[in-house]
Amino acid sequence: MISELCIFDLGLDAVEVVLRHEGHIEAPNWHRDGYLIVNGGGRLFRVPLNAPDLVPIDTGFAVNCNNDHGISPCGQQLVISDKSEFGKSCIYTLPVAGGVPRKVTEKLPSYWHGWAPDGTTLAYVGRRDGPFALYTCPVAGGAETAVVSDFDHVDGPDYSPDGAWIWFNGEREGKVELWRVRTDGSGLAQMTDDPLVNWFPHPSPDGEWVLYLAYPEGTTGHPGGLDVSLRVMPMAGGSPRTLCHLHGGQGTINVPCWAPDSRRFAFMRYVRQ
Repeated sequence: MISELCIFDLGLDAVEVVLRHEGHIEAPNWHRDGYLIVNGGGRLFRVPLNAPDLVPIDTGFAVNCNNDHGISPCGQQLVISDKSEFGKSCIYTLPVAGGVPRKVTEKLPSYWHGWAPDGTTLAYVGRRDGPFALYTCPVAGGAETAVVSDFDHVDGPDYSPDGAWIWFNGEREGKVELWRVRTDGSGLAQMTDDPLVNWFPHPSPDGEWVLYLAYPEGTTGHPGGLDVSLRVMPMAGGSPRTLCHLHGGQGTINVPCWAPDSRRFAFMRYVRQ
């Protein structure tokens, strides 16, 4: 497999390939200090934008990281989802430069997706006694709060930049759309309504747009290896705009990937072989 780590520039309406890697890497985050973070083979890597390469990040015992990882609002910590310790995905934090992971979630499996802008709370999905649902808990650890649970499947929660809303993709009766909900579980609203299968919404830092991945009609789950599109819609709601078509899906934009300037974002695409 050939993985292409890319940047889309909204102003130029253009794609730049930052790194071409013979192997599988996924899910870029964008650090404000000028590098991206991706995962591959259970590990995390830093990719400096001024000299692109895969630079390993020390995650201690956590060597089975999946593609649900991210960066704290202050830029000083990483959050990872890893199954090395318990055999099921657990959420941990560690210093952004690398170090020993500190466990956050008690209940498993838990897959991280969003960090509240004030730095105090994590949003994630987990499976308890039913389908995957949306939860939050303090970054320091503690009791989790079920925010949304009345769906057949929930994934991809990410906070609006003002911290008032959590966006996510929710499935009901086989139809996957984007939704948003207030952090206390009130104000649930469906934000897309079309034949496509819409996943992984990411609000831009300036509060203007929501980036998301659109699968072809009839897609089940969030597989890789499909012809998909990246779209943006106004944060307040409205008609989406298709930015580009690519070969990808799983791993393309699973986690927050906007640049701090809100003019660019990072994503993965994959080359057929």
